[in-house]
Amino acid sequence: MSTLNVPPNLTSPRQDAIDLYKAFKGFGCDTAAVVKILAHRDAMQRALIQQEYRSMYSEDLTKRLSKELSGKLETAVLLWMHDPAGRDATAVWQAFEVSDLRGATEVICSRTPSQIQVFKQAYHAKFGVHLEQSIHNATTGDHNKILLAYIGIGRYEGPEIDLALVEKDAKALFKAGEKRLGTDENVFIQIFTHRSRAQLAAVAAAYNRIYGTELTKAVKKETSGDFEYALLTILRCAENPAKYFAKVLHKAMKGLGTNDTTLIRVVVTRTEIDMYYIKAEFHKQFGKSLGDWIHSETSGHYRTFLLSLIGTNH
Repeated sequence: MSTLNVPPNLTSPRQDAIDLYKAFKGFGCDTAAVVKILAHRDAMQRALIQQEYRSMYSEDLTKRLSKELSGKLETAVLLWMHDPAGRDATAVWQAFEVSDLRGATEVICSRTPSQIQVFKQAYHAKFGVHLEQSIHNATTGDHNKILLAYIGIGRYEGPEIDLALVEKDAKALFKAGEKRLGTDENVFIQIFTHRSRAQLAAVAAAYNRIYGTELTKAVKKETSGDFEYALLTILRCAENPAKYFAKVLHKAMKGLGTNDTTLIRVVVTRTEIDMYYIKAEFHKQFGKSLGDWIHSETSGHYRTFLLSLIGTNH
C-alpha cells in the first residue's frame, strides 16, 4: 500500500519537466522545488517525466539531478527515480560495491519470489552482470549458498499451507540444530529457501508449540554472521514484513548518529509497497511515529524528501 501524498491538482509530466528545468537554471538549484515535484510522483509519473525531460532538453534527467543535488538527498532522489525493480537492483549493486553484505542480504531475503525475478532482470539490464555472479563474487560459505538458493527458487506466494509438511519441517529443523552437536546448515537452507512465507510462518509456530522455544532463538543459537542474518531476514519477513522493516528503521536511527544508507534504502524501496503498514508497526513497537523519528534524525531538504515519501503531517 503506497503512502505517496499526491498533490490535489496534478500537473502533466511535461509541465513537471519544464518546472524541473527551471529549478536547475541560473545560479544554484531550487532544491525545494525539485523535492516538491519528485517526492509526490509515483513510479509511472516519474518515468513519464524522465521521457518528457529527455525529449525537450536532450538531457538525461537523472544525470542532471546528480549534478544539481549532493549528499544524502542526491542518494535518496536518484534511488527514487527508478521503478521498484530498478531500485532493488540498484540498492543491491550499491551494497555489494561497498561490501555492505547485510544491506544486500536484507533486500534479497525480504523480497517475494516474483519481486526477485523482476529485479534480477533489472540487475542484468542495468549492470551487465547477473545477480548470481555478484553474489558469487561477494559472498562465501553458507551465506553464499542461501542467497543463491533463495534467488533461484520460485516459491509459492499464496496463503495455503501443507499441514503435514509443517510438522515434518519443524522436526527436521530441531534435529538439524538444537538436538545435535553442531548444526546441519543444509537443512536450514533447504527449508528456508523452498517454503512459501505462509508455510515458513506455520513452521515457526509449530516449532514453538512442539519445543517451547522460538525458531528465531534457535537460528541465533545455531548459526552466526551473515548466514544467520539471511535466515532471520527470511523468517521475519515470512511472519511480518512490516514489523521487520519497522525494526530495521528503528535500529538505523537509534543511538548516536544515523545509518542514512539503511534509512534511505528502506524508506525509498518500501514507500510504494508497504509503508502504510510499516508506519503502523513502528508506532506499535516504539510508541512514537516513524515521521517523528525521521524528523528528529534528519534535516533540510533531505528530511523534507523522506517525510514526503512516507506521508506524514509534518
